[in-house]
Amino acid sequence: MSSMKFLRQVARSARTFSTTSVARKDLVQDLYVQELKAYKPPAPVKDAHVGAVKVFSLPAVPKPPTLPADLAAELTAYDATEPTKADVEVVSSSAHAGEDVGKGADAFLGFLEADVKQAEAHH
Repeated sequence: MSSMKFLRQVARSARTFSTTSVARKDLVQDLYVQELKAYKPPAPVKDAHVGAVKVFSLPAVPKPPTLPADLAAELTAYDATEPTKADVEVVSSSAHAGEDVGKGADAFLGFLEADVKQAEAHH
């Protein structure tokens, strides 16, 4: 039994560890922190912004629109040159000769409103 007791003591001593840590210094970290503390940024140059920033200038003031001197005469000239519905149909039907396309919105609406005959079902 004495040998068994001895083995237990050896096993206990082998499993024990020290809780005190060895104080080690990290030289790289110390040098890095020292250089960070000693760093002084260079003073900015007085005219450093020249070339990087454009000079602001206000855009030109727009001119207000002007009314024509004789508005009534221009309106009557416009009314005289305005195309009528008949002129538009003649031009569009001649452009599409032989087709039902271009007869206008009224013809299309008339087609849609026309009664559709139901085909009789044969019994």
